[in-house]
Amino acid sequence: MMRVVGSTSSPQTLSPPPNSSSSSTISRCAPPTRTSASISPDDDACGSPKWIGKGLTCVCFKRKGNYQRICMNLTPLQEERMGRLKQRMKVYFDATRPDHQEALRALWYATFPGQELNGLISDQWKEMGWQGRDPSTDFRGAGFISLENLLFFAKTFSASFQCLLKKQRGKRAAWEYPFAVAGVNITFMIMQMLDLEARKPRTFIRTVFLQMLLENEWTFDLLYCVAFMVMDKQWLERNATYMEFNDVLKSTRAQLERELLMDDVLRIEDMPSYSLLC
Repeated sequence: MMRVVGSTSSPQTLSPPPNSSSSSTISRCAPPTRTSASISPDDDACGSPKWIGKGLTCVCFKRKGNYQRICMNLTPLQEERMGRLKQRMKVYFDATRPDHQEALRALWYATFPGQELNGLISDQWKEMGWQGRDPSTDFRGAGFISLENLLFFAKTFSASFQCLLKKQRGKRAAWEYPFAVAGVNITFMIMQMLDLEARKPRTFIRTVFLQMLLENEWTFDLLYCVAFMVMDKQWLERNATYMEFNDVLKSTRAQLERELLMDDVLRIEDMPSYSLLC
């Protein structure tokens, strides 16, 4: 069975939940002047722990052969939106909560319009690509936000959602990836890629994401939709089978990272792979 976890580390621990754009302060600044005596081998490696993750407001990265740093002080709007996103990530799926039950029903009817659902525990859920009769057991890897992501995809890009669900593109494998479980894995992969659990940005990818979040609060959900399309495209290009899913997920992450680092990509909509959505 496919594990509902990320491809590079163990699942995150989810704790139970408690009972318009503005100007950015991102600036590209020249690296500090350093004497040869002050330069260590670790400093020369971009992304070295010498540069990141020690309470600094600047992230060092290497781009097009030049060392640069991104200096980032979050705006109040960015802090607010990031706080809401982090709170979403902390919510585990609770099958006893009426709002979570309603969200699950909403996903069913967005996926299969006009098809009556017999119950929240039913063999019908396997049609969507859950591993068993009770989809709540598959949310453990990424929590309630993974359900929100699927629902956002189904409602915002319904044609693309249905195309992936029904495996309508390309020559499909005899042993395909289960659609819904793949979606949960994609949510977890994106959370890892963006390093969202860290208190401060430690990578340029996250800094880019924070800038995009300033432009659109639904940046994470839009990135999810793009990621799902990229994953399916790479699945077809590799003629992958079920057992290769984690490898495809890794290559999907690499493709997303390449596109997010492009100079002319300022929004999710600017990513080349956004054009896959319809």
